[in-house]
Amino acid sequence: MRRTALLLVVVLGVMGYGAVFAQQTGQQRPKRPAASDPVPRSDSPDNGEDQQGAPPLSPNESSSKQTQIDISPPKDDATKHPESEDVTEMHVWNPHKAEKDIEVGDFYMKRQNYRAAEDRYREALEYKPGDAVATFRLAEVLDAQKKDAEAAKEYQAYLKIPSNGKFNAEAKKALARLGK
Repeated sequence: MRRTALLLVVVLGVMGYGAVFAQQTGQQRPKRPAASDPVPRSDSPDNGEDQQGAPPLSPNESSSKQTQIDISPPKDDATKHPESEDVTEMHVWNPHKAEKDIEVGDFYMKRQNYRAAEDRYREALEYKPGDAVATFRLAEVLDAQKKDAEAAKEYQAYLKIPSNGKFNAEAKKALARLGK
């Protein structure tokens, strides 16, 4: 009983102090809108926002035009990066997805489903261009499909990639066998 009375006194004291503090600082609880109150519109002048910072707009002008960002390439971009002229689509760089594609490609390769393995290795190279393992595995699968010219190109591309050289001997041996 004593604890309950003490707790009640403490709660009422805190509430009283909060009310006095709110009155002294001028803070009041915001009035909750009633169900019958009209919904505020963004184009009404009394919507609580400061409209003085933005310049006046014509009726056919969008306010989003005031915050447009210039995404055009730099002036000397074409001279610095001539190979990027034919870029029409961007791919997300995702090494985890690429690693999973290599893993699935290896599964297909073991099952001798070369077409599916090739697709997975190519997809891995979309998500992580220049991946040494994906490039080497793609060369192997192209070699297994007797696509000698493409396989040789991928073996050569693998040898140009700075890596730990895990498959260097195999790539050189394959290139010698393909006569490239």
